[in-house]
Amino acid sequence: MQTAQKNLGEVLFALVFVVLGVAGVIFAGTIAVPDLEFGMGPRAFPYIVSTLLLVLGAGLVYQALRGRLGAAEDGEDIDADASTDWLTIGKLAFFVIIHIVLIEPAGWPVAAAALFIGAAWSLGAKPFWRSVIIGVLLALVLQYLFGGLLGVSLPRGPLLEGVEFLNG
Repeated sequence: MQTAQKNLGEVLFALVFVVLGVAGVIFAGTIAVPDLEFGMGPRAFPYIVSTLLLVLGAGLVYQALRGRLGAAEDGEDIDADASTDWLTIGKLAFFVIIHIVLIEPAGWPVAAAALFIGAAWSLGAKPFWRSVIIGVLLALVLQYLFGGLLGVSLPRGPLLEGVEFLNG
């Protein structure tokens, strides 16, 4: 009975990959492509990742149905009796909401910096000033990579409105 339950669990887990792969292929086709787009467009990466998920999931389903199951772990280095730290989860959820609210009025770099700094503080990072520096630098680097190099439309916000290299 235990093996049949484990087999079903592994098949269901593998089917999640298949479903994600199929959904990714379907929704990648809905991504708008500019008329002048040549070569690899914005659909290429989602198609590649979705296809890999689909192939991986199908292979896992096949293996699980043949009885080739993953090895059970002896245990993990966690305290099974520990309770959930709802305060930390609440803080993290708060900073995700702040991020969402700040994206349009303040710009993506400010919203992302607030999220990174807030997440570090919520998880107990010390010293705080280091979290601030790393959060701001990470937000600016990501803005440059996605907005400047890849051409993703991320709002710069009023603080960085005149900085042209952050958006392509």
